[in-house]
Amino acid sequence: MADELAATTEALRLDDAKAEEVEEGEIVEKPADRPAEVKKHPLEHSWTFWFDNPNGKQKQATWGSSLRPVYTFHTVEEFWCLYNNVLQPSKLIAGADFHCFKAGIEPKWEDPKCAYGGKWTASPPRSGGKAALDTYWLHTLLAMIGEQFEEGDEICGAVVSVRRAQDKIAIWTKTASNEAAQVSIGKQWKDVLDYNEKLGYLVHEDAKRQDKGAKNRYNV
Repeated sequence: MADELAATTEALRLDDAKAEEVEEGEIVEKPADRPAEVKKHPLEHSWTFWFDNPNGKQKQATWGSSLRPVYTFHTVEEFWCLYNNVLQPSKLIAGADFHCFKAGIEPKWEDPKCAYGGKWTASPPRSGGKAALDTYWLHTLLAMIGEQFEEGDEICGAVVSVRRAQDKIAIWTKTASNEAAQVSIGKQWKDVLDYNEKLGYLVHEDAKRQDKGAKNRYNV
């Protein structure tokens, strides 16, 4: 799937339309008179973008009450159309969270697919400015939807969190107790990002019980 995604992305930049043979006297439409037929390239999973608007949050409001689905995409073409027409993380206001999760999974601890999982978190280097945040986010998305992770079935989705102090990107997974799968995802993600710092895996249950005192279960 990763190779197919890369090939399709490159193919979208090329015009491979072929002229049809026309018999003498035959009346045909001009290309401008009809929409071009574009072959769709389906992804292995459908994915949904979600946005948590900080302006919609109120004090004492239930966590996730301002979280809204944006759009579900099913093909490589739909992904690029969305990606090229939505704000990059670097353009979002502080406090915003932008998620990309497998269709049918909500980016909440309470979702059955997330309840027993956790997350790997990476912080883009400040030296790279906001451009590093955009690059990390794009590479994470392409790795997920392109099925580059060997334990891809364990992945629920990813979220980019824009903060004044430190921006973060996290990958959420299903089964925190499956150490081998989580470590595999963490190591592969480090390779995808070319990340030189330590990555930590925090279990959702630990975060709920201990809040800021929770410690990472795994590190790579």
